[in-house]
Order: sequence, then structure tokens, then C-alpha cells
Amino acid sequence: MPRDLAVFKTPTCVCCDARIDHMREAGFTVSVTLLPDIQAIRRDRGMPDTFASCHTGLIGNYLVEGHVPAREVVRLLAERPAALGLAVPGMPLGSPGMETPHGTTEPLDVFLVLPSGAARVFANYPAPA
Repeated sequence: MPRDLAVFKTPTCVCCDARIDHMREAGFTVSVTLLPDIQAIRRDRGMPDTFASCHTGLIGNYLVEGHVPAREVVRLLAERPAALGLAVPGMPLGSPGMETPHGTTEPLDVFLVLPSGAARVFANYPAPA
């Protein structure tokens, strides 16, 4: 199973650095490329803009868009579905790289984005009650 993750991010994004740390702590080898705009990376591979976040990763033939937990990337690589990849749109509080000092979390859906651009929920992390 590949563990080499190429991350594309803008130079000013701090949460991306925390997300990269999360992936490294989970055993991934991460390379980082700084770009003024990462939209082309997503669009060239067919990821709809509705799933956009502040950074994009490539692992194997999959895109990993946004603050996807490492365990879902491991699951993706083990199951190898026919898909563009995984996405967590936006920047949900409590997601990897978006932790808060007070532990505030928001519900988090990880989407499996299909080659058609449609998506289904791959994993759900509800906010604590």
C-alpha cells in the first residue's frame, strides 16, 4: 500500500501544516509543493469545486482534498474503490489540522468522490452531543 502523499498548498496556509503533521504521525511520507493557487490540481483530475478545501493531496491514483482523517485514507487505499478520491469540503473545526484549544468540533463527513463527480458519504464523524 503506498504511503507517499504529495500535498499541494498555498504558502500562507497554517492549518495545512497541521494536517501534514497529522498524516506524518500516521506513517505517511509527505512531500509538499507550494503554489499560489491549487485549483488546477483539482480540476485537472476532475474534482468538482464543491469539494474544494485549502489543500489537495495525491496518493496513488487518488486525490485527497481537505482535512480527511488519516484512517480514512488508509481505508481508501485498502478498499481501492473506483473513485477520484476523498474530500472534506471547507475547514470543519476539529478535523485534522483544524483542532481548537477548547476541543470544539463540528460534524464531519468524508465524501468518496466518484469519477462522474457525484459523491457519497464514505465516513461520518458526528459532533459530540
